Amino acid sequence: MRFHVNRDVFSEAVSFVVKLLPQRNPQPILAGVLIEASDSGLSLAAFDYEASARTTIEATVDEPGTILVHGRLLSEIASRLPNAPVQIEVDEDGGIVLSCGSARFTLAAMPVQEYPAIPEVSGDSGLVPGEDFATAIAQVAFAASRDDVTPVLTGVQLEVTGVSLSLVATDRYRVALREIPWDGGTTNGEESTTALVPARTLIEVGKTFAHGGDISIAFSGSGDREIIAFTAGNKTVTSLLIKGNFPPVRRLFPQQTEHHAIVNTSELAEAVRRVSLVLDRSAPLRFTFSTDSVSMDASGTEQARASESVDAHLIGDDVTLGLNPQYLLESLGAVRSEFARITFTSSENANKLSPVLITPQTSVDKSGADSFKYLLQPNLLLR
Repeated sequence: MRFHVNRDVFSEAVSFVVKLLPQRNPQPILAGVLIEASDSGLSLAAFDYEASARTTIEATVDEPGTILVHGRLLSEIASRLPNAPVQIEVDEDGGIVLSCGSARFTLAAMPVQEYPAIPEVSGDSGLVPGEDFATAIAQVAFAASRDDVTPVLTGVQLEVTGVSLSLVATDRYRVALREIPWDGGTTNGEESTTALVPARTLIEVGKTFAHGGDISIAFSGSGDREIIAFTAGNKTVTSLLIKGNFPPVRRLFPQQTEHHAIVNTSELAEAVRRVSLVLDRSAPLRFTFSTDSVSMDASGTEQARASESVDAHLIGDDVTLGLNPQYLLESLGAVRSEFARITFTSSENANKLSPVLITPQTSVDKSGADSFKYLLQPNLLLR
């Protein structure tokens, strides 16, 4: 096997396929990148049984063949090569020789025959705008749980209904929801399709395909091997879906939204960052919403206290409640509008704190798009 390839193109391709591989893999063979050289160019792929990444690039192939080489090492080498074409070949001893300008590396070959087959996806598919999808992932994925004790909460639920794709995530204390357009072609209909995708994988998909035009999303497999594939241009990422029942969190979003406050998003976020400096990490921040302002009070240690207020426009009665400042800041960052609307919901259970609903607001008087919603559970305040 021997081929020549552009250094920058090769380095970018290797970097893409190794991004989804875990830092520590219990099976050494899964740390490899599979490189196939043929008359149609060069194919690079990585797979760890849960996620795979694959791309094809142009190359001059002198001798076709397939090799398996340690992915992260190859990525580090490729990113530091001099500005010259890259040549890779297999020497007589079976080693992999990489040459670029005056640089020369000899790498150990891994056994290709032991590498698992890269999954193929052939199920129903549709298109979403790449930029919208990347934005939606950034607005939702942070709300997924990082605790592997409950796997279903570590994923983002994707649901296709008609011409809409929704993304939902929750960690029990908050819920983030975003909807974007979906083009299913001739298969657009009322039947819904759901997929629970690991948040970590989805975040990498968002970063990779943010500026790649339309993204094709395909659902395939059955039983314990259901997978989803994301394709844009010459790149494809697949992910094994999380098994289990995602909680029915959509029903938590309120229908009535008269009692609310309008705040300037950046002003409130900056004030929260300042005031929460004196708080212990897990302590809530006290908010008091009144007719024309919202005040924040933080009681940290005996030596530190802080308070601040910013302008707000309140409709309804005054409200005092405690909120996790980090969760609130993440929601304000996800709103992506000049103003935010904080709605105070009501509960039939008088002994239970009702969540607040945070949505975009174009101006004090005009609501923003209703495609993004964030529900946050208040904390109990100690008097």
